[in-house]
Amino acid sequence: MKIVVLIGSPNKNGSTNLIAREFEKGAIEAGHQVVMLDVAHANVGVCGGCVACGYNGPCVKKDDMENIKKEILSADMLVFATPLYYYGMSAQLKTVVDRFCSFNSSLQIKHLKSALLAVAWNSDDWTFEALVSHYKTLVRYLNLSDQGMILGRGCGTLGMTSRSVYMNKAYELGKSLR
Repeated sequence: MKIVVLIGSPNKNGSTNLIAREFEKGAIEAGHQVVMLDVAHANVGVCGGCVACGYNGPCVKKDDMENIKKEILSADMLVFATPLYYYGMSAQLKTVVDRFCSFNSSLQIKHLKSALLAVAWNSDDWTFEALVSHYKTLVRYLNLSDQGMILGRGCGTLGMTSRSVYMNKAYELGKSLR
């Protein structure tokens, strides 16, 4: 299975990448191909809402989204990896998700598997409610098949994250995929 991980953290050496790498390790050990895309540092402009794409492309913007789109449409699974910023995904990842508009139809008919990898400093039990709701809405709208969510509470620093149970959970999620 080809898995595309959209990494939406502007911190290249942060907790999101740490969790995503553990997921990648488990998935590779299970025999899957994993493509890690650093969308936070890609040149992706915001969707202008022009709908010139007709929801199935091409987008009028010519930027890195074309390559991201090709990777996603050649995948069997899509993983959203993000730090929790004000109770939602990072703006960088959200910008990419908004640009799905130009290939909605192609994406919806693929019935990709999906997962969510998220980390937050906060450890309250309600910390991820808004993000989980958004992710579940994306799963429903895009006809994805959710394979799991790793919601790393109390993962505000590399040290906190590396000592957390979420490292092993991310690894195990990757390893369990069929």
